[in-house]
Amino acid sequence: MKIQITNRFSREIILSGEADTLRAFLRTIKTAGTNLSGVDLAGANLAGMNFAKADFSGANLSGANLTRADLTEADLAGCNLTRAILAGAKLTRADLTEANLTGADLSLADLEKAALVNADMYWSSLTGARLVGADLSQTNLARSNLTAANLTGADLFWADLGGANLTMAILVSAVLTVANLTRANLTSADLSAATLSGAELVSADLSDANLTGADVTDANLIGAILDGANLTDVDTSKARR
Repeated sequence: MKIQITNRFSREIILSGEADTLRAFLRTIKTAGTNLSGVDLAGANLAGMNFAKADFSGANLSGANLTRADLTEADLAGCNLTRAILAGAKLTRADLTEANLTGADLSLADLEKAALVNADMYWSSLTGARLVGADLSQTNLARSNLTAANLTGADLFWADLGGANLTMAILVSAVLTVANLTRANLTSADLSAATLSGAELVSADLSDANLTGADVTDANLIGAILDGANLTDVDTSKARR
């Protein structure tokens, strides 16, 4: 069977060859470091494949299966990954700037030091994901599921986490300056030494959360639930309540 991989915009053929399936064809070429900018691979089965340092900028990978794929340092800037399956994928230091990850499954994915600036991750699943040191500034994470996710040292400046589930999430030393956490579930979350200055925490559930040493200067805590929360070295007098 003839396989043709085209550019999603120009329809120009980027790669072509003979194989029984698209997956079989991709296994015949060196996918790591390959230039696949603008490629249209919507719905493709790419599970477990090696795309380390590959260029997927502007590509259409909506609905693609990238379970446990290696996307280390891959360029996915502006990529369409809506409803893509990235469970267990390795995205360490990957560039996902302005990528569309609406409804994507990133459970248990490794996104350490990944760039997700201004990405759309609305209603995405990040359960147990590793986001240590990731840049999520201005990212839309509204209604996303971040249960038990590790966001130690992550930059969430001006991020939208409205209605997000952050139960048992690790946010040690995370930057949440002016972030929107309205009605977010932060039950048993670890926010020790986190910066929450100017953050919106209206009606957020912080029951049993660890806020030791957190900066809540000018944070909006109106209606927030703080039952059982550890507020050691937290000056709540500087917050809005």
